[in-house]
Amino acid sequence: MGERLIADDFNHLFRYFTNTAFRLEVQPVYTVTDEEESFREFLVGEPRPVTEFPFYAAWLDKIRAATVQGKRVERVRVLEEPPTDYQRWEMWSGQYNIAAGETIRYLARSRALAVGLPVTDDWWLFDSQRLAVMRFSETGEPLGGEIITDPEIVAQHSGWWELAVQHSVPAVQENRRVDGASGQSGRGNAEDQ
Repeated sequence: MGERLIADDFNHLFRYFTNTAFRLEVQPVYTVTDEEESFREFLVGEPRPVTEFPFYAAWLDKIRAATVQGKRVERVRVLEEPPTDYQRWEMWSGQYNIAAGETIRYLARSRALAVGLPVTDDWWLFDSQRLAVMRFSETGEPLGGEIITDPEIVAQHSGWWELAVQHSVPAVQENRRVDGASGQSGRGNAEDQ
């Protein structure tokens, strides 16, 4: 079906995409060692800017480098209702992604399921030509993935991306909060946009 996805493959795809990098993020939590300290600080109410953490700062540099060249980096996060602690941290830390040029949107899981969006695996879609499917355990640990270039599968995911954008709401940078349960963002719900 596709070739095995390893970190170097993903880094290559992200570094060399020419126009668009779209991410559908569906896990309620991700177990990422490099994020643990920032997440813990957030939970106790004393978060430092994520730009102070080398892993996150390097990721933001990649986003910034892409977006200053006119490339689009966009993400739709499917949220539990109510959002998990990890998702609340993502919503808070997303302000830094937005400042680097990334577009972030939110979609309640119940709405995603109601409109027929598959919410099992995460994926990145690069230039509507290459799909990087990522799989995770129930506790958010990476289990690997694959790179898919089959035109039918890629086209199907392009359609799902459009569906996710159509039914999601943009992140609200100024107050750093979106109510994931109701789909409200202060500018109407996703059906109005």
